[in-house]
Amino acid sequence: MLTKRTYSIVVLFIALALAVPTVAIAAPRQNPAQPRIGLADAVPALPMLEPSQSLRAEMREAAHRIRAARHARLHREQREAFATLPGGVSQETLDAIGACESGGDPTAVSSDGSYRGKYQFDYGTWASVGGSGDPATAPEQEQDYRAALLYSQSGSSPWPICG
Repeated sequence: MLTKRTYSIVVLFIALALAVPTVAIAAPRQNPAQPRIGLADAVPALPMLEPSQSLRAEMREAAHRIRAARHARLHREQREAFATLPGGVSQETLDAIGACESGGDPTAVSSDGSYRGKYQFDYGTWASVGGSGDPATAPEQEQDYRAALLYSQSGSSPWPICG
């Protein structure tokens, strides 16, 4: 049974064995003119730096691919969630309101900062239709969906000028 101390010695021995280059064991020289093989001529048993560097690069690449796939999946799910407009509101109606309110810009913010996004929601109205956070940073599909919800509940009255 290995104690903590003997285990440490074994680990240290293995680490040294892997770190120290392997030395070829020379047979007795048949020819005195034949050069001796020494430590300087040794080749490392395991090249330690190259595999660890390439492994790190592969791990970074794999992590990047995983993050990109996750981002694409979330974007697709979000797009699908808001694909169907509620309440029978047409996209043409919403486009007309959006064009009037913000020029169709989903990142638009009013001069005083009170109204935000394509449909110039204020935070209270945005929250009343299930939105969270800043309407101007929400995806355009979500803004369309939330505007359709509001339109189906209240008609065009939330947009007194453009409705």
